[in-house]
Amino acid sequence: MSEGHTDVTTPAPGEPVVSCAEECGVRDVQDRLGDRWTVHVVVELAAGPRRFRELQRLVDGVSQRMLTFTLRRLERDGLVSRQVFPTTPPQVQYSLTETGHSMTYLIKQLVDWSLDHRSAIARSREAWDAKHPG
Repeated sequence: MSEGHTDVTTPAPGEPVVSCAEECGVRDVQDRLGDRWTVHVVVELAAGPRRFRELQRLVDGVSQRMLTFTLRRLERDGLVSRQVFPTTPPQVQYSLTETGHSMTYLIKQLVDWSLDHRSAIARSREAWDAKHPG
């Protein structure tokens, strides 16, 4: 959508609702949402600021290395802020930025969609698996 473009357009019948035939600039953002740990970390931070070890306990299965990597990428993208407290040893707390909080609405929609369609998806998988054994 170009700057100043505010009209809502409806695609003609048969046209895709969303298209990125050419590089549309969202791939890197989608990559962040699509990685294994981002959604889990954002969901935990939506409840409020967390320290690193607390996040590690709450995000089941994440390694220290992957949590560090995920938090750094989220911080770089402006979705998470990192605050260091001058204590001995230093304490670090992570929280969502305003942009990070806005992403929680999208995650909620994805969760709702998943819950609404999980039975149909399970049935489809079973039918496909029955036709394609092995």
